[in-house]
Parts: sequence; structure tokens; C-alpha cells
Amino acid sequence: MDKHVNRLALALSIVAAVVLGTAQAKDGDQNIVPKNKVLARALDIELGKQTPRKGEQKLSSGALYAVLAASGQLDARADAAGAKGDKPPKAHRGETLGCANTYKDGGNENIRVNQDCSLRRQAEAVVAINPIDPDNLIAGQNDSRLGFNKCGYAFTFDGGKTWGDMVPPFYQFVNSDVTTFDACSDPTATFDADGNAYVGGVLFMVGPYADSAFVVAKSNAEIGGAFYHTPAPLPFQEYRDVPLGVVANDNNPDIFNDKEFIVADASNASPKKNRVYATWTRFDTTGCSTTGIPCHSPIYFSQSTDGGATWSTGIEISGRNASACTAFSGEADANACDQDQGSHPIVGADGTIYVAFGNGNTPTLGVNQHMMVKCPATADCRLKASWTAPTKIGDDFGTQPFGPDAATACPGGRQCLPPNGYRMDDFVEGSIAVDSSGTLYSAWADFRNGEANCNPLGPAATAVPPCDNDVFYAYSTDGGATWSATSNITPAAKIGKSAQWMPWSAVSPDGKKYYVAYYDRSYGNCETTGCNDITLATIEKAATGSPTIKYTRVTTSSMPNLVPANNPIQAGFLGDYMWVAVDAKGQPYIVWSDTRGQDGAVEEDIYFAKP
Repeated sequence: MDKHVNRLALALSIVAAVVLGTAQAKDGDQNIVPKNKVLARALDIELGKQTPRKGEQKLSSGALYAVLAASGQLDARADAAGAKGDKPPKAHRGETLGCANTYKDGGNENIRVNQDCSLRRQAEAVVAINPIDPDNLIAGQNDSRLGFNKCGYAFTFDGGKTWGDMVPPFYQFVNSDVTTFDACSDPTATFDADGNAYVGGVLFMVGPYADSAFVVAKSNAEIGGAFYHTPAPLPFQEYRDVPLGVVANDNNPDIFNDKEFIVADASNASPKKNRVYATWTRFDTTGCSTTGIPCHSPIYFSQSTDGGATWSTGIEISGRNASACTAFSGEADANACDQDQGSHPIVGADGTIYVAFGNGNTPTLGVNQHMMVKCPATADCRLKASWTAPTKIGDDFGTQPFGPDAATACPGGRQCLPPNGYRMDDFVEGSIAVDSSGTLYSAWADFRNGEANCNPLGPAATAVPPCDNDVFYAYSTDGGATWSATSNITPAAKIGKSAQWMPWSAVSPDGKKYYVAYYDRSYGNCETTGCNDITLATIEKAATGSPTIKYTRVTTSSMPNLVPANNPIQAGFLGDYMWVAVDAKGQPYIVWSDTRGQDGAVEEDIYFAKP
């Protein structure tokens, strides 16, 4: 029998046992108030009870979704929608692998990744490719099948044609309050050079405890992400769920660990081959002049040299820049770049670590910046002194209109592009990529070309499309010391005045093609109705002054707008990121959150394409 069939059958039997043996979390707990100050303030901002201060960073959307569910706000929204709700869809009958589905348009296929058959939200996706077996992929998503928000992970051994999925064993991890965590957010996944897979997530409590943690589980090379186990080198390792790898673990109402990613050094030429790196945002309200408001949210780093079993003490790496970081410092250093969110780590072929992030230490409301730091392959990256000072990649004009807007579920304190209520967060949409020569690329989206009728920095409730949000990129040929001028990938002259947002990017190893995928309202009447597609922009000769751009429609049909009228539980949230990965031959792989639910439903699932 084919090895892939054997592995898939084994994996599915294990997943079934895990799911059947897992206690179901409850959705019915109402009016829970978070003890963690960062979570409590973020909830108040979303509900319009407080106003974010200038420069204050937003908590990740996945974390807030769990808090909104626990506080009863999602149920209240559903009750308010009342008769507006669509007729319930017919029950879907699952196939062998669960609720598999493929949308086709000629040779183009959109394949459903998550196999959960319930009408529960799966959103915010990541994908990783096994460097020694490109048919073996793992994908992660925020997942609500067990109540609140969890993390789910999927696997394939046939290049994405069929998938199995699971919820990892994060919930056997006992926190400092001697209980298990309520929720998980911000899925992350990576493979090392030997084909070992790693996944991580931010764990936290939504109620009477303040704990938050960042943990990692492993799937040894022969398993390929079909299930996860402890990374500790113990006898019968694959049969053990704990201990997990612990990157961060705090029981402090002033601290919240957020928006984490992991990446392994998968280069056989690197002197640090198979090390695993982690970056995240550490929100901190300690010593703030106003109680409960995070003074700063710097980017932290940790590494594992033993396959994810143990992790170095976290250090702040977002540093200082006297010319770029000039406002709102929450630290003693007035030029600290400490108002951060959305770090993205990558590793070059030589072992150099590059980390891009969004930064708000700028004097002008709405005009932020994307920055980068790096640690050379020859340095000890556990030391702050080994990291370069942050360099500026480019400006970010985060001037989209603000909620609340009850019609679209755009929350208070968040920015949206009407008629969508999906949260815009330019900070966490910035990705970074590096080719084999060391040339760097970074992509993001912002509202610098936004139409006046779409109310820049004004109320979303009265904004009228078109909302000309665009996708941009820049490159560096000197290791990130300096960056090119910013180029518009989606100018109105080519795309029309429409919204493109939430991009992610990757580059072919030879640097000949830079891929940027993004949500797109330029098809049909989507700019006015709020439907969306996924487009892949392929930029050839990206690191020159005259690139050529090819646009490919990835989705086989447009995704309907998700609003309280058709799904008040899931409305307003698609996650903070989608993902693009590229294999050794330069083939792109894309995952995204898609609202084309089956059997008449409008709901969120994760889909995959290999254009």
C-alpha cells in the first residue's frame, strides 16, 4: 500500500480518538470579564466603552474573538439580528475525510483544508511545506469547533488534494493557576531541514485568571504533521502530549503574549541548521500612567536548539531608532521602537534571521511604519546586542474608517473597509521574504489612496465605497540596511479604484518571482456589495526599477460578504493574516479564510490553492 495512504489512515484514526476523547468547551458561559488587564481593555475598546490612545496597538483579532464569545457579545449580536438571519442551511453529509469540498473553474481548484463539518468558524491561515517532501504540507487556522477560539491544524501527503485535520494537544498544558487554558489563537507552523514539523499558539484565559502563554508541539519527520506530540526527547515520544515546549508563560494581569510566529532554519548550508525561532508581541501595562493601558508592546525573540523542547529566555529585539521612532515610547528610552505588533520571522540560506514588524512610534495619527531587525548567522541571537537596530522598510497609512458599524459588525476601535466589517490591521499584514542571494522583499497594504467618500479616519457607518485600499512592496539588496522606494502592486490604473487588503508574500529561491496574494474587491460588483476574491500578483524582476506584474484570480468565484444579516456569530472577522509559501522549485501555495460555506451557509472555512 502507498506510504501516504498508510500515514493518512493512521493519522485519521488517531485524530478520531483525540477528538472523541476531548471534553467540549462550552459556548454558554455569559458575561465573563477577563482578569487580564490587556484583554479587559481590548474588550472595552471593541464595545466602545474606552477609546484607544494615540499609538496604542491592537490586540490580535483571534484573541478578541474568544473574549467576545465568553462575554456574551456574540450571542447578543445574534439575538439583535433576529429575523434578519437567513434560513438555516441543509445538514451537510460528510465524506470520508470529513467535510471535504473543492470548487473548480477549469484547471483552477480551491480545496477545503479544515474537515470540521459543523458551522463553526475557521479563519486566519498559515501553510508550511516539508523541504524533503513537497507533497507533505501542514496548515493552521483559528478554529471554533470546540467552543470559544482554539487552534486547529491540518495535514496533507498528496500536495493538498486531500486533507485531514485536528486540534493539537495544547489543552493538556497546565498553567500557573493549575488549570487548563480556555483558548488558543494565532496558529503558526514550520518544518525544519529534516522534515520535522512544529506548530505553536498563544494560549490564554478569558475569565477569572490572567494567564497567557506561547507553546510549541512537534511532529517527527515520519509523522509529517498528521499528529503532534511533546518535543521533549523522552522514551515513546510520539505517544506523549506533554511537556510542551514553552516559549513564554505568564500569570500576570499586566502581561499578554500575542501574535506569535515560529520558523525553523531549514537550510542545509546554515551553521544553525534545525534551530527553531520564535517572535511575538509582549503587551505590558506595568507602570503605565493610566491603569490598564499597555505602555508598550515590543517584539520579543526566543530560540530552541533542541527541537523545540526548551527555549531561551525571551529578549526584546525591536530596539531603538532615533530618526524613525520619535513618539509614544513607553520605555525610558524616548526613541525605543516599542509600539509594535505583527512580527514575521524568516531565515536566510546562510542562517541569518530577519524579523519584520509594524511600528507606531510616529508623530502623525494614522501614519505608521514597517520595520526590520536581523541577527547574523555568526552571532548569538539570545543576546540583545546581537540584533541590529531597526531599519525602516516603508510608511503605512493606516487611515481606514473606524467602527462601530452595526450593519457590518465592524467593532469599535477597529478599522474596516465598508461594506465589509472585517478588521483592518495593517501592522500584522506586513510579511518579509528572502531569496537565496539574500535579497529581501516586504509587502503590506494601506489606505494612502483612500477615497474621501470612504471617510479616512472617520466613521465606517457612513462611509461609501469605493475604498481604494492598495497593496505595496519594497526590496533591499543590502541585507535590510536600506530599502527601495515603495511600489504600488495594485494601482487604480491597472485594478480600478477598489479595495485590496490583507496580503502575504513569498519569493522563489532564485529571486526571479515574488508572489503576493491578497483579498480583492476588483471583480464584478464586489467593491459595492462587499464580496471578495483572492488574487495572486506575480512580480518578475521585483528587485529592479521596472518589474512586470501578472495577476491571477485564485478563487473560482467570489466569496460573499459576511455580515450580521447572514451570520451574526462570525461577522466582522476573517483573521489577521492569510499565507503564501513557495517550494524549492518556486511553486506558490496559498491558504485563506473563505466565506463560501457549503449547502447554502455563509460561514468561514480555510481553502487552499496551488496556482
